[in-house]
Amino acid sequence: MKHLITAATILVAGLAHSALANGTVTYEVTDQSYDDVMFGLENAILDFGLVISEHNHVGDMLERTKADLGATETIYAYADVFGFCSAPLSRAAMLEDPMNIRFCPYNIFMYQISEDSPVIIGYDVYPEGALQDVQALLNYITRSAIGMD
Repeated sequence: MKHLITAATILVAGLAHSALANGTVTYEVTDQSYDDVMFGLENAILDFGLVISEHNHVGDMLERTKADLGATETIYAYADVFGFCSAPLSRAAMLEDPMNIRFCPYNIFMYQISEDSPVIIGYDVYPEGALQDVQALLNYITRSAIGMD
């Protein structure tokens, strides 16, 4: 897994359609629909043998509650967050530091501002140590979801 971490770090740094800013890694997808990216993400998680424990429909929630908040602006055309855990990686991270529980489940988010804008998919950057294996997994799943691996 250590080699996967190094490879993921190098690949993230060298991709034209990725960004590392504000503690997140994001990929901009211009050649796939939102539904295609979501389908790819669900399959990538499941293909890795993981179970999706959460699928938060953030865009739908914001749209549904905007009038109750006196808001009129639509933030996203679509926005979702998928959560899942890996038992072996979680165990290693939490053995290293019990406070690493705060990172589980691990999340990959995706959104599209408008029907014409790119789909953005990404994940948070984790601290050094055992969580770097989790970050490598998130990078692998995200890249697989959009056909980069």
